[in-house]
Parts: sequence; structure tokens; C-alpha cells
Amino acid sequence: MRAALAPGVRLLRALPRESRYRGLTLVLTFLSYTSYHLSRKPISIVKSQLHPNCSALGPNPHNDSNSSTWCSWAPFDGDNYKELFGALDNAFLVAYAIGMFISGIFGERLPLRYYLSGGMVLSGLFTTLFGLGFFWDIHVLWYFIIVQVCNGLVQTTGWPAVVACVANWFGKGKRGLIMGIWNSHTSVGNILGSLIAGAWVSSAWGLSFVVPGIIIAAVGIICFFFLVEYPEDVDCSPPLHHVMPTSEKDPEAVTSNEGPLSLSDQSSADHSNSPKEAAEEPEAISFLGALRIPGVVEFSLCLLFAKLVSYTFLYWLPLYIVNVAHFGAKEAGDLSTLFDVGGILGGIFAGLISDYTGGRGTTCCVMLVVAAPMLFLYNHVGQNGIGTSIAMLIICGALVNGPYALITTAVSADLGTHESLKGNAKALSTVTAIIDGTGSVGAALGPLLAGLISPTGWNNVFYMLIAADVLACLLLARVVVKEARGWCGPMARQRGY
Repeated sequence: MRAALAPGVRLLRALPRESRYRGLTLVLTFLSYTSYHLSRKPISIVKSQLHPNCSALGPNPHNDSNSSTWCSWAPFDGDNYKELFGALDNAFLVAYAIGMFISGIFGERLPLRYYLSGGMVLSGLFTTLFGLGFFWDIHVLWYFIIVQVCNGLVQTTGWPAVVACVANWFGKGKRGLIMGIWNSHTSVGNILGSLIAGAWVSSAWGLSFVVPGIIIAAVGIICFFFLVEYPEDVDCSPPLHHVMPTSEKDPEAVTSNEGPLSLSDQSSADHSNSPKEAAEEPEAISFLGALRIPGVVEFSLCLLFAKLVSYTFLYWLPLYIVNVAHFGAKEAGDLSTLFDVGGILGGIFAGLISDYTGGRGTTCCVMLVVAAPMLFLYNHVGQNGIGTSIAMLIICGALVNGPYALITTAVSADLGTHESLKGNAKALSTVTAIIDGTGSVGAALGPLLAGLISPTGWNNVFYMLIAADVLACLLLARVVVKEARGWCGPMARQRGY
């Protein structure tokens, strides 16, 4: 006698065909970028183990005269260990920032599935190689620097590919909320990376890298077998990217005679729901063409400073907690995950509000304005008690990562399917890479500046972060004014003005 069909299978069969593929795309891209961040996080956890407080562990069993650094891992056992940690961070982040501008161009011209899965397998390889430095007893700084550079370059395959895949399947209507929830992969990856790295940081820190390396490579192989790039590839209808009526479209996009692609006018009927053929595919957008899309420059520069703040926390928060609150390496790593919990909430909130108001730039600006005083308060009262520390970490995480998440997801997808592109979807990877690549410049500067400034006191590090937050807000002024005028226009018409 056969058993009844499994409930989960019955549920899948009840869902529309397109919904099943959309769900599969969301799950696979979510897991993909979760594993990317999972593999980036261990370095921030392991830092405190590479240069711990050896005097707290007792006398040197090897009778070395230098009892304060006998347990440190060379070459990070000197007084310049913070600068060396900054060099490690920068090796990855500078390579990532440079590679990102190139990555989007390749992403438009290569199959996204091959590009993404290949990059994930290589990311797993280089992440594992960093951890093998522990087992191979490597104490040469250049080994770790070279591995970080290579890892930074191959990890640029991830973001343009996953954003392009999701934007290919989801239209503009609920994009902010959907991508806000989906973007929690960043924080989930950071949390899992902290917990996994923390499990081995005190015993064998090499496993803190080897295990995440294996995970990201395995997820990459899964994506190779199951990811669907375009709805048309499986005979599904492409989403509607523009919901505004013609009369309310962006005047810069409608009236311009020189669109980013210099395409001739064509009706939306040219983009039918039938499967796409290679001969009908439009040409990929150029780098300069992507820069001419209204809003790309403003949001890119804003993200530079927003990501500076976010990545400084990503790489330095555990060490800050160790130095200021005097927790152990594992406890500091666990506590730092609360910042990422706040990031999940902030990304969802930013997406929901921006969908409701239609003001992506205004939502980012308001959150950035509130974030500045919260950062000041966290530095001064955030360590007054475990309850205060938990609350402040969640609040700061939401306000710092909310705008960052919104810009790198919904804003990038909106601009990559802008009206001025006249339906050409061959701009998503390039636009996403430009925005995130510019942000990655800030991500490289933040940890570097933190490494240089922290010897003068943690207060100065937070002043630097607050200044970056304010600059990010100011750079969106033009977008906010434009959105405000868009809201005032319909209100004036309703009142008869």
C-alpha cells in the first residue's frame, strides 16, 4: 500500500509554476550570499586569538623573556599588530573594490549560473587556504596577504550575480520588502560565520576558515545544478519593472534624447513573454552608460560612506568589545552578532517603508540622520551593562545596515531596470557592480582608518564613523529633494494648485 503524497510535495504542486521558480531563486541566492558573508566573517573573530593577552594565561612555558606575547601568532605578535590586521582587511577589501567594477562587466556577458558557482568554489578554496596557514604553521605575512587579495577578487562574482537573478524574477511593486527580507542573508551569514568561527577560535583557529570554505564551495555546486537565471528560460513570464504611469515618469529619463544605451524607441510589446532567443538579446550596457542613469552616482557615493561604517563594525566590533568590555574572544564574537540581528530588522524596515512611500532615498536619509547620535551613544553608554549593550547593538545595527541593505538591493535593482534603459535587462549586473564597487571603496577605507586611528583611542574611531554617516546623508540631498517634489506634485493637483 502506497503512502499519501508528502505534504510538502502537495504544497509545491498547489503553487503556481512561476511561484515555485521564484521561490527556488530566492532560496538559492539567499543561501549563496549567506555563504559569502559566512566566509568573510572569521577574520574578525580570529583577530583576538592571533594577538591575545598572553599574560592572562600564565607564564611562558617556553621560558621566553617576552611573557606578554608568547601565545600570539607571528607575525601578529608585535606592537604593530593592529596595523597588520588593518593590512589584512585592506588586502581583501581593496581587491574586492577594484574587482567589483570589472565583475559587473563580466556578469553581463557570461552565464550568471557559471559565473556565480565558479566564484563560490574559488572563494571556498582561498578561504580554506587562509585557515591552512594554522595547520601548515605559516608565519609569513605575505602568505596571508596574497590569499586575502585572491579571495577579495573572486568574491566579487557574488553580489552582481545574485541581485541580477532576483531582479530578473521580481518586479518593482514589492521589491523593497522582498529584497529587504532576502537581504537578511548578509546578517545571517555574519551571524553564522561568527558562531562557526567562534567554535574553533580558541582551540584550532584554522578550522574557523576551513569549515566556512567548505560550506561556500558546496553551496556553489548546488547553485550550478539548480539556479535558473531568467523566467524566460523555463517559459515563465518576466516581471513588470515599471508601475508608474507615463505622465509621472522621471522627466530626466523620458525627455532625454541620449539615453544611457542610445537605444531607439521601442514599445513594451517588443519584450514578449515568449522564451528569449539569443539573436534577440540586447547588448550589455557600457560602464559610462550605466553612470548616466539618473541616481546611480548619488547612491554610489552615499553607499561609499554607509558601507565604510558597516564594514568597520564588521571587522573591528569583536576586538572593540574585547578591549572595552573585557570579554573573551568567543563571548565578544557572540555578542557582535546582535549588530547583525539589528541589520536584519533594519533592512526589512527600510524596504517596507520605501515600498509604501516610494522614497528610497528619503528612507535612507532619515535612517542615516538617526544613526549618527546612536553611534555616539553606543560608544559612551553601550558598555554600561549587558542589557544596554544588547539594545544599543541592535539599534545601531538596524540604522547602519538598513540604508546599506536598501541601496545594494532594491535601489540597485530599480536603477538597473530604469525606464531610460527601455526594457534592456542587460544593465543589472553593471549597475549593481558600480554601486557596490563604489561602496566597497568605503568598505576598504573604514577598517584601514580604524586600524590607524584606534591606537589614539576608540572615541576617535567613532567620531570618524559619525562623520562618514553624516556625509552619506548629505550625498542623497538631491535625490531626497526630487522625491519630495514628486510627492508634492500629486498633492498640489488634488488641491487644485
